[in-house]
Amino acid sequence: MHQKIAKVRKRLLTDYSYYSNAALKIRTKLGNISPLKLNSAQIILNTAVEAQLAAEGKIRVIILKARQQGLSTYTGGYLYFAVSQKAASKAMVITHHSDSTRALFDMTKRFHEHCPEILKPHTKYSSRREMNFDVLDSSFVVATAGGESIGRGETLTHVHASELAFWQKSTALDNWNGLTQAVPNAKGTAIFVESTANGATGIFADLWRGAIDGSNGYVPVFIPWFTDVDYREPVTKNFERTPDEEDLAKLYALDNEQLMFRRRKIAQNGIDLFRQEYPSEPDEAFLTTGRPVFNPEQISRNLKTTQDLKERLALEGEEFVNNARGELSTYRPHLDGEMYVIGADVAMGVRGGDYSVCQILDSKKRQVATWRGHVHPDYFANVLYALGVYYNEAYICVENNSHGILTCTRLGKDMAYPNFHTEQQLDKITDRETTKLGFTTTQKTKPLIIDQLRAAMRDEELEVNCKVTLREMLSYIVTESGAMQAEAGCYDDCVMALALANHVHTGAWTPVESTDNFYIEMV
Repeated sequence: MHQKIAKVRKRLLTDYSYYSNAALKIRTKLGNISPLKLNSAQIILNTAVEAQLAAEGKIRVIILKARQQGLSTYTGGYLYFAVSQKAASKAMVITHHSDSTRALFDMTKRFHEHCPEILKPHTKYSSRREMNFDVLDSSFVVATAGGESIGRGETLTHVHASELAFWQKSTALDNWNGLTQAVPNAKGTAIFVESTANGATGIFADLWRGAIDGSNGYVPVFIPWFTDVDYREPVTKNFERTPDEEDLAKLYALDNEQLMFRRRKIAQNGIDLFRQEYPSEPDEAFLTTGRPVFNPEQISRNLKTTQDLKERLALEGEEFVNNARGELSTYRPHLDGEMYVIGADVAMGVRGGDYSVCQILDSKKRQVATWRGHVHPDYFANVLYALGVYYNEAYICVENNSHGILTCTRLGKDMAYPNFHTEQQLDKITDRETTKLGFTTTQKTKPLIIDQLRAAMRDEELEVNCKVTLREMLSYIVTESGAMQAEAGCYDDCVMALALANHVHTGAWTPVESTDNFYIEMV
């Protein structure tokens, strides 16, 4: 009997899913007080949390979610679980709005009020923003983002940054830095970040991208809208799936009631807001503030069907060698006798700035590789020369604007690369034609090559395998002034390099028959 009790007590202290059902009470949507039995979305998160705890002994997780999936409830319960059962713990919850702060603290107080006596710690005091457990020397604190001193001078063991994407922009970075510095990089600590998306830029978007590429130590957890069993509506009598809905049903195994929910939400708020608040894929959640140039649905599908990364290579001397951190990512094997085309966008070459990028296409317009890195414009010519030689003396097109002038001069004149794109320009004063190295991007030529790229993507003439390139396409927009460019805070180097490669590729611009597919319907 004593062994059984000891086993139960141990499980209550170590198994959150068991503890939540046994000790935590929530108010349901119907107004009832019920045990916190983890739903489907919460189980997905809990699985990721347990895996990271087992591997690292700490929690660093970022959650991108559809609305109202119960993930704030899960996280709030986890923090109460941590500080109410462990000595010398301090948890802090920070939300984007005072009403949300108050709601989450009320939820925590409900946890404490209904907690079984055997598990309930003694409370020294409780205020509007803090609960203090004197025997354990632990506490639970809430705050609203916007203040300048959040987390400063504190030592925290558990943090919940709620709706980080909606924190006040002027103070968000300072608040975030203060919080992360307050949490020791030690076992037993936890940082939960959860939010719906709010645009393509900002702390949350950057943190999510860093988690995806594995650069910041956070585990990304995505919860699509159809995880929630309640997100469905009764189907009308004359309901028929549209072609788009048919594709979605096949892709995500959606039934008609779920499609009906989606249809009604779109009718209420529009497709863009639906994608942001009820995403099916992570990338479609991060909406731009302008009009997307490329079809977001198509790009999202392409992100799921890309070729796997084959290997990464780095230039050492005049040869490319295997290197896990190399700038050259390859997706298809190099073939002798194949005809390749390389498009190149040149940057200044400073860390943190724009990237210099090469896009390599084969004769069938398949993206076989991408080179992306920070190098000086003159050395970039060395990279291009080596890439050209490696890919069977590929035809190379380099943008000659700004920093590209030096790259073009080095590659085409000093190094005399034999298969280099040039343009004939007419001197209006002398009425003589001159040869200019590289491609000149102007107000006339930029729309041309971007429209060509858009048409090639639309007609599926291009196979794009680089996920970085595809994500740049998602944030490449038409601004209110009519300019085509990357959303603020995003890059477009991969897009421009691909546009150049597509432009000079044989058969890049062919006549098409007029069909209804080219017309844009108003929603």
